[in-house]
Order: sequence, then C-alpha cells, then structure tokens
Amino acid sequence: MTANLPDAPEPLGVPTTDAHTHLGTTERKTGLGAADALARAAAVGVHRVVDVGYDLPSSQAAVAVAEAFDAVIATVAIHPHDVVELGDDLDEALRGIEALLGTTDRIRGVGETGLDHHWVKDAAGQARQREAFAAHIGWAKAHDLVLVIHDRDAHADLVDVLDAEGWPERVQMHCFSGDAAFARRCLDGGAHLSFPGTVTFKANEDLREAARITPSDRILAETDAPYLTPVPVRGRPNASYLLPHTVRFLADLRGEDADALAATLDANATALFGDWGTHG
Repeated sequence: MTANLPDAPEPLGVPTTDAHTHLGTTERKTGLGAADALARAAAVGVHRVVDVGYDLPSSQAAVAVAEAFDAVIATVAIHPHDVVELGDDLDEALRGIEALLGTTDRIRGVGETGLDHHWVKDAAGQARQREAFAAHIGWAKAHDLVLVIHDRDAHADLVDVLDAEGWPERVQMHCFSGDAAFARRCLDGGAHLSFPGTVTFKANEDLREAARITPSDRILAETDAPYLTPVPVRGRPNASYLLPHTVRFLADLRGEDADALAATLDANATALFGDWGTHG
C-alpha cells in the first residue's frame, strides 16, 4: 500500500537517469518497493537510478538491489550525520563500508559522504566528520570510484578538506546547494553538479543561477527521494518517477529543450558512473 504519492508526470520523450535516490528509504516512507519504484520511473522515461547508501545497512541494501536490477547501481558510505550519531560504533561501521569496496562492479561510488554543519555545530562533531570524509576520499581514489558528496552549510570547510586530500578524478556534488561562485569553485575541482527538486523552490534563486551557469557536460538531475519533492508536488513524498518535473524545470531555466536535456543528463550520468550494463 503506497502512501500519499503524487500522480505521475507526463513521460519524457527520451530516457534519463535519477543520479541520486534512496530506494530503501522511499519504500519505508511510502510502501513503494524497489521493483514498483523502478517500473513507475521507467514508465515516465527514468530508466536508471543511483541507489545511495548512508550507513552500513543501507549501503548493503543498495548493493543487493543493484545486484538484482539492471537499472540500479549503488554507492556506499557513512553519511556525515551518522558519523556523529554512531559514536563509539563509527570505526566498526567504517570498516564495514571499506570491506564492501571491490566486492562487486555494481558499486560505482563512495557516498554520500561529506560535511553537514546545519545539524552538527559543535567543534568535536565537525572534526569527526572531517576525519571520516577524508577516509571516504581516500577510498574513492584507491578504488577509482565516484565521490558522492553531501554538503550542507559547509562549503568552505568542505573545499578545504578536498584540497588537502586531493580531489578524486570523479566527484558528484549531490543536492548542490551553493550559488554560482561556489558552483564555479566545484567545477574547477572537476565536479559534476547534481540538482534536485530544491531548484524549483521559489526562494532558491542563487541555486537557479548556479544551474544556469553549469556546463552542459557537468550537470546532473536527481530526486534524493523520498526527500526534496519538486514543485508542483512539493510537500508529498518523492520518488524517482517524479524526476521529469525537475528535468523540465531545469530545461526551461536553461533555455533548452526538455528531451535534449534529458538525453544530456543521461549521458553525463554514464560519463560519471560508467555504463549500468546488464547482469550476466
């Protein structure tokens, strides 16, 4: 039984990719299981998703889903909020994430990792986040995986850590939340910028300016489902099948054809994460 899910938008004319979603959390929030979520997404032209881990159980679950469905690849990590919440159990969780790396080619990224100064304001907690972030950066480089970054109210500190550790070759700024100046700084580091439903929110003009100036070969779109549901269905649970709302909004914002942008977003996801491929 699904809960309060919006109607499906008009299908896109060409297939595209949801570059960041949480299938397990979406199921727990809405009752929409992975198979149904992927079928609904495919019906509106969202043919692939990146299922993102944020702690050890969700990372293990994302890998299992990616092993089961050709449309899914996985990323694994300890979210910066969980870095603090885990307390003395953090080291064990980090060892568990590291043990997953290299076990399957369905793992394509390390993340979401990064810094969150919105929820974590004390110096000790922020220092703990920086240490864990540095470890994740090292894993991404060692295993040639995408670094999937969570950045909330921590732009300057985040760049400081990346500069100190060295930017991996491939970086996704998940749920990009900066202005045009910060966008340029991330682009200078080689990052792809990934825009969720927040770009449609009325107050976020700085974010829209960042989306306008992002080069065509560095832009991605995501749902971050079940969070950040775009206008016109904001306030209800999100899912990958609602991505066309954000794609069309970005296309209008950038003065592009929606289907052409959908194709660009799809190609960029492949360039960043590799081909999804098929199981044997």
